Amino acid sequence: MSMDLYLLLETASGYALFLRKEFDELGQASLDNSVLQQLEEAKSFKKLVELKSFHPFLTAEEALAEITSIANGECSEGLQEFLATNVPKVKKSKDATFKVGIQDAKLAEAVKEAGFPVTLAQSAKELIRACRTHFAKAVSTITEADLDRARCGLGHAFSRNKLKFDTNRQDKPIINAIAVVDGLDKNINTFAMRVREWYGWHFPELAKIVTDNIVYAQLSKVIGIRDEFDFDSNRDKLAEVAGSEEIADEIKKAAMHTMGQDMEESDMKNIHHFADQVIKLSNMRSHLQKYLKHKMDVVAPNLAALIGETVGARLISHAGSLTNLAKCPASTIQILGAEKALFRALKAKGNTPKYGLIFHSSFIGRAQPQSKGKISRYLANKCSLATRIDCFADSQSSGIFGSHMRDQVEERLEYLQTGKKPQRNIEVMRSAAAEAAEAEPVKSPKKDKKKAKVDDDSAMIVDTETSPEKKKKKKKREEVEEDEEQEPEPVIKQKKSKKD
Repeated sequence: MSMDLYLLLETASGYALFLRKEFDELGQASLDNSVLQQLEEAKSFKKLVELKSFHPFLTAEEALAEITSIANGECSEGLQEFLATNVPKVKKSKDATFKVGIQDAKLAEAVKEAGFPVTLAQSAKELIRACRTHFAKAVSTITEADLDRARCGLGHAFSRNKLKFDTNRQDKPIINAIAVVDGLDKNINTFAMRVREWYGWHFPELAKIVTDNIVYAQLSKVIGIRDEFDFDSNRDKLAEVAGSEEIADEIKKAAMHTMGQDMEESDMKNIHHFADQVIKLSNMRSHLQKYLKHKMDVVAPNLAALIGETVGARLISHAGSLTNLAKCPASTIQILGAEKALFRALKAKGNTPKYGLIFHSSFIGRAQPQSKGKISRYLANKCSLATRIDCFADSQSSGIFGSHMRDQVEERLEYLQTGKKPQRNIEVMRSAAAEAAEAEPVKSPKKDKKKAKVDDDSAMIVDTETSPEKKKKKKKREEVEEDEEQEPEPVIKQKKSKKD
């Protein structure tokens, strides 16, 4: 049975509809070689297939919306209007004298649900492929250069839309900031070590008195050549840099009886240069640490309140993003950063590691050796909950849940040391939810208010906004329960004997 075949072509410039008249779908499951050769040339292609209609995209936003719906396998309103305008109207798909050829199976299913007869035959796909090849020659208003620019712009917009992050959840700056902080720590330690070794030839006793690298660099710059420095007149300045007058007096005594050798002015200039670099890098690190704290308070306030902004940022950086970290279970967060040790232990069939990056938390350092594994497991569980609240919560709680979880970890640490029982998780989460509800700004009356309840099993806040259908089911269930309560108990019939 021959019928008309409409070929739908979606491009970066708009929708195009081609017509192939008297097409036999059953007889031409796959096109002949002669037909395929005709489709390769533009002149013979125009004899077989003609352009029915073309709907250009007027704006880049419209093009992005239409292509996104096509990629998701959805038939948008614009596509439905385009097909309804250019395709004959039919009441039933069985009575249709045409079909719409589409390449994508998901899009074909969506168009079929919209009420249009669809075909996914291989011959129709080959015709659509030929339409895409000769599209620029078939449409007189568009050139090949225009198509290339439209494809390039739409490709960039589609990629940005797919990789788009929430503006209030900027986890990429956190990843970059913590990487720079780690790099600065390495550079500060390297330069400070060189300053200590170099200046130690001149004043070796100063390294034992001052342990901080930054203070040591500042003192080496202030004192310089010890024979030329007047300790009595500059006592206040020395005490200000050292931190106390006692340390200043100790430095003076050590300088009087030092065993260091003399140093030339040129060597001292190089030492001062390295000391300046250490001081500058330390100032840069302090500013970057403030920036990191501000970003963590915005992106992951509960995680920062629980485990600190530095360890929290390292977890986000290692996972790749806040969303990836929120998808990880607590067991993965516990050993995140110790992958090499984990696979080595699995290969050697030894003991697996108990902690990874969360080892830098103060809780594990304060725990007893036999309790470090328990605390790390408990802390990883709380980190998983805090991360999911930060990532998937509708409103920011300003670290309220994180601070309550931190108190829970403190209580668990005290319980492992002294045996004092901590509070129940359900009670802590209820108080945190109440405090977060009070701190949340009042919403407009037009929006639906969501009530939150606490699940006793998991102590997670669950949204219980019920739809009308759920309310009807609940009402019917209550009526059935009432009927069962009012129904009298069934009478047990006894078997009668023959005499009765």
